Amino acid sequence: MEIKGKTAIITGGASGLGAATVRRLHGLGARVVIADFNVQGGETLAAELGENAVFTKMDVTCSEEVQAGVNLAMERFGAIHILVNCAGTGAAMRTVGREAPHDLDVFKKIININLIGTFDAIRLAAFQMQKNDPGDGNKDRGVIVNTASAAAFDGQIGQASYSASKAAIVGMTLPIARDLSPIGVRICTIAPGIFDTPLMMAAPDDLRASLAQQIPFPKRFGKPDEFAMLAQQIIENPMMNGETIRLDGAIRMGAR
Repeated sequence: MEIKGKTAIITGGASGLGAATVRRLHGLGARVVIADFNVQGGETLAAELGENAVFTKMDVTCSEEVQAGVNLAMERFGAIHILVNCAGTGAAMRTVGREAPHDLDVFKKIININLIGTFDAIRLAAFQMQKNDPGDGNKDRGVIVNTASAAAFDGQIGQASYSASKAAIVGMTLPIARDLSPIGVRICTIAPGIFDTPLMMAAPDDLRASLAQQIPFPKRFGKPDEFAMLAQQIIENPMMNGETIRLDGAIRMGAR
């Protein structure tokens, strides 16, 4: 799919991987809808980009706000061609602690944000994508990019909820690709390793150095724009469909 002139919704688009993706797609000529619960960050980014950028407040656990974001994209730009799901969070909690078992509400919260929020955005955006004219030949009506994690495969101690949510995103990628194939919509998932996002930038220097040394090559954190670069390649390459791609410098996470 050619990105120029297309409309993209990016959830979690106000910071980190999402903001890098917003900047790259907008720079390639896309109209972007920045969807995030971080109002200040989202509005600031939209104002910086100016033309063809709009912010919508979106908590992905609230289906009404997800639908409102989809509606805004349709009203403002007339179509949705691209969805990049970057909204997500994590929690560190062992299954059984010394004082109590894992808080079930915390587990549900992570599943609701990372998994159900992702699927909700997929179903609502893809419903609109099917209306697009693919033009001549075997062209896409839409492309969806999800964000999983290396933790989907190598979950560490305390990551039960996070790993479960990200593994589920990996697991649903192929069946959704098959579901959407009759309407000409592709979907892939990126599974990043350790990236230099605001969360990691706040970590102590000794922890950051230790984590970087675990990455075989290159021995550094991933850059958010490297995630955005892969999202661009998925959007542009018509044979990329139903696949999960690790983007992690060959790291395989240890138990802790």
